[in-house]
Amino acid sequence: MRRRITAEIWIVLGLSLGRSAVNAIITLIERLTAPTPLKSQAAGLNQSLAQRSYVDLALQLLSIGFALVPVALALYLLSADGRSALRRIGLDRARPARDLGIGVALAAVIGLPGLGLYVVGRAVGITVQIQAAGLPPEWWAVPVLILAAVQNALLEEVIVVGYLVERLGQLRWRTPAILVTSAVLRGSYHLYQGFGPFIGNAVMGLVFAEYYRRRRRVMPLVIAHAILDIVSFVGYALIPADVRVALHLN
Repeated sequence: MRRRITAEIWIVLGLSLGRSAVNAIITLIERLTAPTPLKSQAAGLNQSLAQRSYVDLALQLLSIGFALVPVALALYLLSADGRSALRRIGLDRARPARDLGIGVALAAVIGLPGLGLYVVGRAVGITVQIQAAGLPPEWWAVPVLILAAVQNALLEEVIVVGYLVERLGQLRWRTPAILVTSAVLRGSYHLYQGFGPFIGNAVMGLVFAEYYRRRRRVMPLVIAHAILDIVSFVGYALIPADVRVALHLN
């Protein structure tokens, strides 16, 4: 049973965020060995995928949809014993008002220090310039950015917190090891952005994993993560280009 669960974890991670972590590490190595300093490099998120608008929109939606397949797989595997995976990890609507309130509070607690860490990281040269949105100024840009934020939140919180904590607990891992593993994994797939985002996301991972360990509810974490990404993606897209240049965001 232990061997089967271990293999299952590697498969799920290999299809999702584990693969992203390996790619991020390789990208970081490339950045560190490049002649351009890390602080002078940039990482673009939510980029255009095609020149024609309707093709770009179709590819964006398909990308978001396919990125959620590992989430469906993780939930399916967690329900193999007959229990509802959504209720098991607290991804249901049992406490909507409470989940929303906790999610907003977590977003505030994580978001403001995270912004400060980004500024510090840029100042000391350990964080690349993050361009949070590169979509064309089409009517569908903001809705797609919102969908991308929700997709990120579901992918990361369901797999890195709900699924991984449950499975490592079944393997009888000790609590500190579970929390650190979840946090380091979360930080590792952000390494392409530099060391600052790694640290910030690892701290966020510790907080989120500990909350889940105590409450067994992933919904507030999904809400908090979605809020953070929506503010980052949509806020960046709506700031005029000349203002972004003045603020060193572009």
